Amino acid sequence: MDSHAGPTKNRNFSIGDASPTALMSGELPHSGNQIHVSILIVDNDHAHAQAMTESLEKVGYQCTLVTSGPEGKRMLEQNNYDIVVTDLMMNDFDGMQVLDLAKQLLPDCEVVMVTGHATVSKAVEAMRQGAFSFLEKPITPNQLRAIIEKATQAVALKQTNVELRRRLDEKFGFEGLIYSGPAMQNMIDRLKRIAPTDATVLITGESGTGKELVARAIHQNSPRKNKRMVAINTRAVSENLVESELFGHVRGAYTDAVTDREGAFQYADGGTLFLDEVGDMPMSTQIKLLRVLEEHAVTRVGDNKSIKVNVRLISATNRPLEHMIEDGSFRNDLYYRLKVVTVHLPSLRERRDDIVPLMDHFRKFFIRRHGKGSTTFSPAVTRKFYAYDWPGNIRQLRNFVETMIVLDTDGKLDLDDLPPELMDSQLSTSLGGYINTPKPRLLIENNRIGTPAIDHAIVDGTVVSDKISGPLTVIEPQPIQTPLSLPTGTQTSHSANEVPELIGQSMDTIERWAIEQTLKITNGNREEAAKILDIGARTLYRKLDKYKGTES
Repeated sequence: MDSHAGPTKNRNFSIGDASPTALMSGELPHSGNQIHVSILIVDNDHAHAQAMTESLEKVGYQCTLVTSGPEGKRMLEQNNYDIVVTDLMMNDFDGMQVLDLAKQLLPDCEVVMVTGHATVSKAVEAMRQGAFSFLEKPITPNQLRAIIEKATQAVALKQTNVELRRRLDEKFGFEGLIYSGPAMQNMIDRLKRIAPTDATVLITGESGTGKELVARAIHQNSPRKNKRMVAINTRAVSENLVESELFGHVRGAYTDAVTDREGAFQYADGGTLFLDEVGDMPMSTQIKLLRVLEEHAVTRVGDNKSIKVNVRLISATNRPLEHMIEDGSFRNDLYYRLKVVTVHLPSLRERRDDIVPLMDHFRKFFIRRHGKGSTTFSPAVTRKFYAYDWPGNIRQLRNFVETMIVLDTDGKLDLDDLPPELMDSQLSTSLGGYINTPKPRLLIENNRIGTPAIDHAIVDGTVVSDKISGPLTVIEPQPIQTPLSLPTGTQTSHSANEVPELIGQSMDTIERWAIEQTLKITNGNREEAAKILDIGARTLYRKLDKYKGTES
């Protein structure tokens, strides 16, 4: 029946005559309750629109009902909807116009058309224009709910894809790179200029510095972000299979090649290929890789036919390729093909300002992963992390934090939770910031402290010179907080390798400098700085206000 049939139209829908049991028999799994989709129903027959609304609301959908095309237009302009159900034939503003407006204003919503038998061809045309589906009158509750359920699933899939893209941007975009110091900030600025281009990139740096994460950030911020990024560690692939992994093979190319197989270049076509540990690539593969980069085509192992590929290549290495060129283990021409743009990742010991933010990032991550309660690092642990050399870089720090989270039992990450490497480490006084440094033992001869002229003859309480005679008393050391640089303008006669003196400076100057340096290593986090300084957060705020007032 046509949508202009008036009050009799609700008979075709047959909801008014259905019992509650019959209505509920058409209920689908409670997706309406789970996904919370918002539905706009547009129909100029109020009885028919009300019947559809009641049927959907009974199974948990949230519906808005309007009874004219112009009113539907106004609602679309003012609100967001996930699904629009509209009659095709209406005066003033018909279903096709509703569809067109919905797709303009709400591109992710789905539109379901309601039509009579005489306008099925029109509804099919509407689907070509982007409608999700159409319902032909008479409509039953089961039919309506089934279509809305499918539309709900389509909306949910779109929302999931949007969320996944958002998470990818957060995790692999520049926002996913944790840093606070100027060294990494300069590198991020460089990456932002590199990413939008199609330039080949060579990433250098020690193992564990995050080379693959940087490669993914480049891909995620490039025009190729909607295509694949394929990563291959050439060191992890046996030498006789590297070419097959990269370029593919045809059936019978070797004993185990029972079918044709795409290589990484073909699989990543249109996207990005990341070659990790490229310095470990066999010389024979280097030659073929160079040809691929020059011709933009691959030839599968055992085949004579070349296949065009469009791939952006990002490679990484922790080996000195320049030295490898000199000893003949890496091709000079391939090296210059790979390093159109070079990005060097500093080691973690070269970017100590980033240690505390990284600790906090991994702490939150592993608390969620392992279902642990809230926990924090003690100031002593923070100092240990800050002073450690980190031979394994960020990967090692990540593993240490996870170990501590997993083993923690008291809700505080303290010295008893440290991995053995950090418990046994000897902290160097050449590092920046604050560290716990043992005070040298003093030897007292006849109640007189040894003069500087003979200090060099005493090593940790052992007399190694015959310049001292008489009874000796050993004074055991106490841990002290040793500042390793001076406030601006402070004068010192010490060399760069000695611990500087703060004698002669006011306590306010020393305290202010200590607070400023601690805030630097915590990236401005005042609560964390207060913990390291072992004072209350309110005390720290008062001192900052005091120094701010001094400046003015």
